[in-house]
Amino acid sequence: MVSRSEREMMELIISVAAKYPGILSVLQDGSRSNPNVKKDIFQDYDIIYVVDSLTPFIQDHSWIDVFGQRMILQMPEDMELYPPSPELKDAFSYLIQFMDGNRIDLVLVPVEKLDFFTSDSLCQVLWDKKGLFLDRPLPAPSDKSYIVRQPSSRSFSDCCNEFWYTNSGLAKGLWRGETTLIMELFHQVIHEALRQMMDWYIGCKHGFAVNPGKFGKNYQQYLESKIYDKWLATYPDADLNNIWNAVYLTMTLFRETAMYVAARLGYEYPVAEDSAVTAFMQHVQQLPKDAAQIY
Repeated sequence: MVSRSEREMMELIISVAAKYPGILSVLQDGSRSNPNVKKDIFQDYDIIYVVDSLTPFIQDHSWIDVFGQRMILQMPEDMELYPPSPELKDAFSYLIQFMDGNRIDLVLVPVEKLDFFTSDSLCQVLWDKKGLFLDRPLPAPSDKSYIVRQPSSRSFSDCCNEFWYTNSGLAKGLWRGETTLIMELFHQVIHEALRQMMDWYIGCKHGFAVNPGKFGKNYQQYLESKIYDKWLATYPDADLNNIWNAVYLTMTLFRETAMYVAARLGYEYPVAEDSAVTAFMQHVQQLPKDAAQIY
């Protein structure tokens, strides 16, 4: 099967909109609107159809068959276990992966709810049948909405607290050898706090004027190579010894980046908590498995 080209996909998206009187405008956001993203064959088509009413489009979902042969479809608003984020509650989404490799993330938005969706700096008008944007043109698309922002002193302190407090709790899981719990807690909480600090570190290094990317996908572009290598080394396999090593690497990298952020922004780094938790982790690591007490 030959993949449809960008031109073919865009012509299809606009022609489908033109076919239905209830579709008033077509907008695009996401990576295809981002001038700072290099184009590649796996970019999704993040499309918004502005509609006068959702009802005629969601009563019978077969109308989306016109977009092509589907591999799989997801409709978050029609799901129980994985519902959409609250800000999408007034919209309806068709997330469509096609057999030819293309993907359209299509969101139907009632015209009265348009302001929220056009607040994204990547949003741009592709087609405007009813002239909705004649008197309120959107600015040129940019990734301004995704630029890392300088944290407040409170946010910085909260991130440090989350990181060190959760590490202190991780110690007992490591001592017990509860590998699944350890890996989930490490990745979902500790590594997330580190990633937040890494974003702020990049912000400090680049004047809070760059986008670190979703889940740090642009880190290699903005971090010094030695820092980026340390970041990659914080991803362990499920071997307990390797997890312990990754935990210590994570603590070292967090300390290094957080102290830099604190110095640049005039904030206070929690040296006492860092030292106490680090010493506790080292103590727990050497505790025998049949220990009768912690100390």
